[in-house]
Amino acid sequence: MARSALLNVMVQAALKAGKSLARDFGEVQNLQVSVKGPSDFVSQADFRAERIVREELLKARPTYGFLGEESEEVIGTDGAHRWIVDPLDGTTNFLHGIPQFAVSIALERNGEIVAGVIFNPATDELFVAERGGGAFLNDRRIRTAARRVLSDAVIGCGVPHLGRGHHGKFLVELRHVMGEVAGVRRFGAAALDLAYVAAGRLDGFWETDLMPWDMAAGLVLIREAGGFASDIKGGNDIFISGTVAAGNEHIHKALVEVVNRPIPKA
Repeated sequence: MARSALLNVMVQAALKAGKSLARDFGEVQNLQVSVKGPSDFVSQADFRAERIVREELLKARPTYGFLGEESEEVIGTDGAHRWIVDPLDGTTNFLHGIPQFAVSIALERNGEIVAGVIFNPATDELFVAERGGGAFLNDRRIRTAARRVLSDAVIGCGVPHLGRGHHGKFLVELRHVMGEVAGVRRFGAAALDLAYVAAGRLDGFWETDLMPWDMAAGLVLIREAGGFASDIKGGNDIFISGTVAAGNEHIHKALVEVVNRPIPKA
């Protein structure tokens, strides 16, 4: 695939950070880990990966803004561009030796996500997309799955845990979805879940209580793979609401309807 100069910068930053994460993953028992909140871990691997990404991106485009999970936001002087970065999506997986984690980098231009890169160094899978240029996995074009009905679909989700999310509301959503689909999966890294929707591995995905860096790169991947992504109500307030629902045209529409069904009366 032909990549723009900006996308090449993003890919190189992700690969460099991924190399650092791969080294740390092999020595995960020796990492220094702190707790940001209940069940919310951050390790030296996160900080190292973000420092690498930040340095690479701002070296290439010093006037762009930078929003990352582990550091203060940088307001860009050009006023139009912002990098949105999760240096280690799936930190809990990473710290438990589960090879389901990724570097996620997105480029926002005038409020729109125009490029995204998601790289899992444990599997050497690189997902990339640029607005108008399609979505790719290791240089192979990817598309969302073609299934049209929920009864044939496998749907990914996030599950709230200690200190995060509305547990009761999620259980209602899950109850509704479970009764309509062929399977439900929870992998623990939202960026990769969205990339899997783009690649047709998951037919759809929904989650609440997310941050922009969890979703940004995945949004452009899904849209460039022919899919749809919205907030959980079907609108455009993804970052404001911290929610996402995604799939192809048919699965996305059906999933939004199902997760918004009212709580059944006893």
